[in-house]
Amino acid sequence: MTPTPRTPRPATTWRLVVPVQRAERAKTRLVAPEGVDRVDLARAIAADTLDAVCRALPPADVVVVTSDPVGAELAAGLGARVVGDPGGGLNAAIGAGLEVAAQGGADRAPRVDRAGRAPARPAEVAATPDGAWGVGVLLGDLPCLRPEDLLAALDICARHERAVVPDAEGTGTVLLTARDAAPAPLFGRGSAARHARTAEVLGLDLPRLRRDVDTTADLRDAIRLGTGARTARLLTPPDAEGSSA
Repeated sequence: MTPTPRTPRPATTWRLVVPVQRAERAKTRLVAPEGVDRVDLARAIAADTLDAVCRALPPADVVVVTSDPVGAELAAGLGARVVGDPGGGLNAAIGAGLEVAAQGGADRAPRVDRAGRAPARPAEVAATPDGAWGVGVLLGDLPCLRPEDLLAALDICARHERAVVPDAEGTGTVLLTARDAAPAPLFGRGSAARHARTAEVLGLDLPRLRRDVDTTADLRDAIRLGTGARTARLLTPPDAEGSSA
């Protein structure tokens, strides 16, 4: 007897929240190279991240939370939904974004409060006729990110109800996802271990996705991997641009 073929699991359509800190307050542990303004560098890193995200996903499915006027203008220009940072730190900002992302889904999509707390009994993310929905959070400081890196990661995350992708050091979180409820954000130092209590840890071989930039050493590693166009242009000395081998 020929076995009945399995019905393939519907593809997951993702809504992604990307928090972008106000540039003047961002990257305080990062010493910018000589001749490079730290604020400009923070904005270039965020811009390269958002550009990759909005090329990977429909921009309408991307929610950018920020109080930075330049970042907000860029995100809106890319077609993303922009939410003002309510204050109160990173998790509160993510919570505000998750609330908007959830409202953009089906009627049974989960809601989250402004402090970033998920409901005590998370509501399911309702499947649609076109497939399942998932909600994720991606940090906004990934200058090496390529669209194909993000799509590969989300495809693997879709196999798990909840998933966390740690940063290159394995201690922080760069991507947090959930298929059945809004993820509960517990970002900050050591967040990977906190998220791992309820999510599957995915140590993906995607170094460009996992390379967030907080320190000068992180930036050196990002340059080695290859950054996006805005960051690369900012870090390229003017004389190097016009020189030829």
